[in-house]
Amino acid sequence: MTRILVVDDDQVLLRALAINLRARHFEVETASDGAAALRAASTFLPDAVVLDLGLPDIDGVEVVAGLRGWSDVPIIVLSARDSQWAKVDALDAGADDYVTKPFGMDELLARIRAALRRGTPEPPAPVVHTATFTVDLAAKRVLRAGAVVRLTPTEWHVLEILVRNPGKLVSQQHLLREVWGPHYEHETNYLRVYLAQLRRKLEVEPAHPRHLITEPGMGYRFEP
Repeated sequence: MTRILVVDDDQVLLRALAINLRARHFEVETASDGAAALRAASTFLPDAVVLDLGLPDIDGVEVVAGLRGWSDVPIIVLSARDSQWAKVDALDAGADDYVTKPFGMDELLARIRAALRRGTPEPPAPVVHTATFTVDLAAKRVLRAGAVVRLTPTEWHVLEILVRNPGKLVSQQHLLREVWGPHYEHETNYLRVYLAQLRRKLEVEPAHPRHLITEPGMGYRFEP
């Protein structure tokens, strides 16, 4: 299900947007200030963000810039600011589209669909090469120095998710939910154990990993 993060300090509008989007089969997370939006983006991992600019703690333009520091998720600004410079600032900060309030729900939905189409990533190459090892996603096989590296099913599942998102932060909660299930989202010690095992098998210097990177308190990143 496509995930949408909606950020607005107007609780009535926030609730109305959530209801409308859920009625169209989107999975929706809401946030009413900038700090909550940045936290939600790192855990919910939305496919698109609908963002107000007039937030109570952090200006929406700064939220856009914060998201662009680690994410290429499509961002649609939904704001009452209708000046040319407000739009230029938001778009220059990294927003993908700009809708002014008042707005029509049908138009906003069309903008979301368009943003999602543009944001659909290219499928990863079936074989991913690093300087140390090669991951064949189709064959579910890892080679290092020409030899097959034996991975457990759980190790493979963790590695596959990371490799399919090269260069992107994958949150702890997303990995735990995808590999172990929704009831294990707080078992971060599982990830420490399995990432350590993967590094011992794949990294030249497991204590100083080059490819399986930890982002403290947030998640993990695969760097080819």
